[in-house]
Amino acid sequence: MSEYIQAGELQIDRLLHTFIIEEALPASGIEAGQFWNALSEAVHRFGPRNHELLEQRDRFQVQIDEWHREHSHFDAKAYKQFLIDIGYLLPEGEDVTITTANVDDEIAHVAGPQLVVPLTNARYALNAANARWGSLYDALYGTDVIDESDGAEQTTQYNPKRGEKVVAWAMALLDEIIPLEHGSHAEVGHYRISNGALAIELTGGQITTLKQPAQFTGFNGHTNTPTTILLGNHGLHIELQIDREHPVGKTHPAGIKDILLEAALTTIQDLEDSVATVDAEDKVLAYRNWLGLMQGNLEDTFSKAGKMMTRHLNGDRDYLSPQGQPFTLHGRSLLLVRNVGHFLHTDAATTHYGAPIPEGILDALVTTLIALHDIQGSSPLDNSRTGSIYLVKPKMHGPEEVAFTNELFDFIEDQLQLARNTLKMGIMDEERRTSINLKACIRAAKDRVVFINTGFLDRTGDEIHTSMEAGPMVRKGAMKESTWIQAYEKINVETGLACGFSGKAQIGKGMWAMPDNMKAMLAAKIDHPRAGANTAWVPSPTAAVLHAIHYHRINVIERQAAIASDARTPVDDLLVIPLLDNARPDADAILQELENNAQGILGYVVRWINQGIGCSKVPDINNTGLMEDRATLRIASQHIANWLHHGLCDAEQLLEVMKRMAEKVDQQNRDDPTYTPMGPDFNNSQAFRAAFDLVIKGREQANGYTEPLLYSHRRIVKEKTRS
Repeated sequence: MSEYIQAGELQIDRLLHTFIIEEALPASGIEAGQFWNALSEAVHRFGPRNHELLEQRDRFQVQIDEWHREHSHFDAKAYKQFLIDIGYLLPEGEDVTITTANVDDEIAHVAGPQLVVPLTNARYALNAANARWGSLYDALYGTDVIDESDGAEQTTQYNPKRGEKVVAWAMALLDEIIPLEHGSHAEVGHYRISNGALAIELTGGQITTLKQPAQFTGFNGHTNTPTTILLGNHGLHIELQIDREHPVGKTHPAGIKDILLEAALTTIQDLEDSVATVDAEDKVLAYRNWLGLMQGNLEDTFSKAGKMMTRHLNGDRDYLSPQGQPFTLHGRSLLLVRNVGHFLHTDAATTHYGAPIPEGILDALVTTLIALHDIQGSSPLDNSRTGSIYLVKPKMHGPEEVAFTNELFDFIEDQLQLARNTLKMGIMDEERRTSINLKACIRAAKDRVVFINTGFLDRTGDEIHTSMEAGPMVRKGAMKESTWIQAYEKINVETGLACGFSGKAQIGKGMWAMPDNMKAMLAAKIDHPRAGANTAWVPSPTAAVLHAIHYHRINVIERQAAIASDARTPVDDLLVIPLLDNARPDADAILQELENNAQGILGYVVRWINQGIGCSKVPDINNTGLMEDRATLRIASQHIANWLHHGLCDAEQLLEVMKRMAEKVDQQNRDDPTYTPMGPDFNNSQAFRAAFDLVIKGREQANGYTEPLLYSHRRIVKEKTRS
């Protein structure tokens, strides 16, 4: 049982209380009484309204369910009018232009990749923060971008044949984005600096220079024998590292041993979908890692390849300008922190009568308190250089909830003595009522919004749940071809641009889920900057390096200008429900869909419940590793719940499929010594019961969210482990 300490009018779990008093508050400038009073007042002032907003969600769902049951023949015009009549679909209102100020360049002015990483894992958090710069050679050598034909296999020892292909690929990229006036970077025998310009000598003796001389931005070393050459393109930097004695450098005529790309410009340190934080113990672990990042002293020691290693935050990078003047570039990704949504509650703190408080209120106040260590200059390593704190808020439903968050941020700024709009808001456009009212949502936070992002999986989960009574949905794989999803992706960009995001804020796109399929990512994910997004999510630092190439190839600012002049996508397209046509899938297709969804649910849930892993690479039914988090779980569980509700399958068939898929998942994890199998005693497997509950009880879960069931089952496992 948890032990609680009275603080203000709240009861605080001792673990959280000790962390705040002994770790978070010192050097923050905030007194203990001031903080606890702020939390207590926030809970009492905003808690009731938080509850009212959740009740409004439920009322809308009841009304929509009833409408669909009463209208067996769907009429799009009548449906839209109904949504307007009940206040679900709001008037777009007058034009709005965001006024957000003091935004760091990584968000406002430079387009590039974004990572999302579980804040409970210090090693991952550090890897992501340090992914601002990454080796192009390593990213090519270690992935399927370079094929393994002609003796270029990945081997235990360095394979020179593969290395040759890597260098050739990288030189071709340089020729494409940093072209020479004559010749190729592969033919350069010497780079030197002469009178503030880059002088380039080819192996044949010809002297050339860059086609765009301004792309030379800096160097290190002597002007005649530089050790690094810094180049720039579309606001991103490229560092040529020169060492003629290095084993790889020896193979290039100019001695290029590696090429570093500026990669993950921003990282969302996540308290939400990628973590499993069900109690005060888990929350403190995550908060402590955020504190270490903000204080600049987070470290993690681990064993790799039989050696102990310690990881810490990288420092900034020093260079000389072309004229020889010293300057510094940021060495780490700009960090945002994603809080939880309004619907979650936590007993890490309770009211005086023992009721859990809204977890989002706790997150907002604690993560802001911790970020004071950065913006007040007490950290040796800066995060924001503009004095801003970036909080990403997920799963908000419509402008009322965005306005509520904005008011909460106002309150926190006042309580922690921060200037107005120090707290910047990222709005996750992942719920249906936000998508169809996006302009109004932006208006509600126009002075602090810095980010809107599409999230296909959560958005699809909400689409299915909201329209549960309308009929059976198309197969999950067909969702991306649906009218509504095409409109959703376009409207997010179009609305952001219409509201003045270009040059001020991020317009984001979702995750590439296959971390081992980088060749396919390199071919496909260029569509994101081409669509006008100035950031998009990738699953690893390696993927960030490769995705950065897309932002060199596409000038996002130019694309945004072109898109802004195009005709807008009608909101009616967002209201096209992705229902199956009159042709019911045959038995084989239904079974295949059930197996795919069930295997994915079980593969993710078993790690969440038994090991507390909120995000990991989970093998799918075909043994392809996919990055899974709660969003993938939401869509899969809601999809089966929908087909179950409409009679495409029954509970008996579902149970048989899930038991069979559980055996497959157990087999896929057989080499993990920390893994607890679900079978053969499925009745006593908490993980299996959780997975089955998520489907069988899917219709009754508010908005199709998975957290309430996951939390309850995980807490049972933790209690058993303690006892």
